[in-house]
Amino acid sequence: MIKPKSSFRITRVDAGSSTAFLVSTDVVNWVLLQEGSDITLIDGGYPGHASAVVESIRQIGGRPEDIRAALLTHAHVDHLGGLVSLRERYEFDVYMDPVEVSHARRDHLQQAGPADIVPLAYQPRVLRWLSKVTPLGVLSRKGIADAKPFPEPLDLPGRPVPVAAHGHTDGHSAYLVADSSVLVSGDALVSGHPISKISGPQCISPAFQHDEEAARDAVESFTTLDATTLFPGHGPRHDGSVADAASRALEVS
Repeated sequence: MIKPKSSFRITRVDAGSSTAFLVSTDVVNWVLLQEGSDITLIDGGYPGHASAVVESIRQIGGRPEDIRAALLTHAHVDHLGGLVSLRERYEFDVYMDPVEVSHARRDHLQQAGPADIVPLAYQPRVLRWLSKVTPLGVLSRKGIADAKPFPEPLDLPGRPVPVAAHGHTDGHSAYLVADSSVLVSGDALVSGHPISKISGPQCISPAFQHDEEAARDAVESFTTLDATTLFPGHGPRHDGSVADAASRALEVS
């Protein structure tokens, strides 16, 4: 465990010549893949997390100038937001599932809005979550105008392998990293969320799902994976069979 200097925690999984780091905050996570001095960034938190992303890179001994590219699990503001300003400052490409490109460019928006959240706002945990994410830029609608689909081949530090997980958004993608021992699951499979009553592997609240049935099918597909560690988009790292975690999520959610 790397002790944080800011409001995040970093844990790592080593695999050969590369290391995968999960950077966890109390509202969202991102992932760093480091191979030599080169870095692949997966997601970037809310707009207000950009400086924390930079600090997390420095804490693992890197520099933001070492980012060779970023990967996006999906284009919700809490995963895309920090990338908007970071890639303007450090000039790296942002890749994603081809279906998600138009969402990241903001040709359309598949994101929970007031109509989805207001019915839940009477709950204290939802109010606490809103009090945290509003200053971080939850209302931002900025996109990445030159968002790109995965290149062929996808040859990036840490050798991430995309795993289609459509449903939470139309083009949501997970990634196998650390020689396929770790699943970076984005919001397809999480281990907690500030508005959730439960902890441990679970499907995210229906309020945030674009297509709940397809999202559950995506989690069902994870039950065939051999990964032994989960790096979720929300909640703490989960060690143990990812297939079992996916099965548990479908049971409790």
